Amino acid sequence: MNELAALSDEQQSKLLATRRRVVESIGKNMDLYGITLSIGHLYGNMYFNREPVTLDEMSATMGMSKTSMSTGMRTLHDLKMINKVWGKGSRKDLYEAEPDWHQNFADYFSIKWRKAVEQNMNVMIRTLGDIAKLMEQYEEDEPFLAILRSDKGKIEDALNYYRWLDRLIDTFESGEIYDFIPKEQ
Repeated sequence: MNELAALSDEQQSKLLATRRRVVESIGKNMDLYGITLSIGHLYGNMYFNREPVTLDEMSATMGMSKTSMSTGMRTLHDLKMINKVWGKGSRKDLYEAEPDWHQNFADYFSIKWRKAVEQNMNVMIRTLGDIAKLMEQYEEDEPFLAILRSDKGKIEDALNYYRWLDRLIDTFESGEIYDFIPKEQ
């Protein structure tokens, strides 16, 4: 944050106040997506950095323990919201925020949705197998078979949805989504 050292105390105070509002807003917004407020604030603070920072620097800036800072940085790195970068002459890991909010959104939801789709599809497919076995076992019990056929249809509809969602995730990952809904310039 040596860029601030060249500013007067009044300039620093006013600049930090404007940034604080944005950082608070980012934190609240990310909280809606299941990211803790403190990690949202961490990203918000990093967003305004003009140069990569170390864990120690961010820990000092935010008044967080090094352990909490490390956890927050790992979370943001796993979500592809920050990048680990190389710094000439630095022995410590350096991090910078990914400034492309479109990409952050696409990466975050792709990671979360893909995991949910895979888990849910596995459960649905396994359940269809169980239903098939029950249908064989109770092939003479028409009332029970009717219930099983209904359940099977509902699960197949759910699988159709998950296959559609999988294709939607593909458009986020490939960037094709922007062909349908272009980014603002």
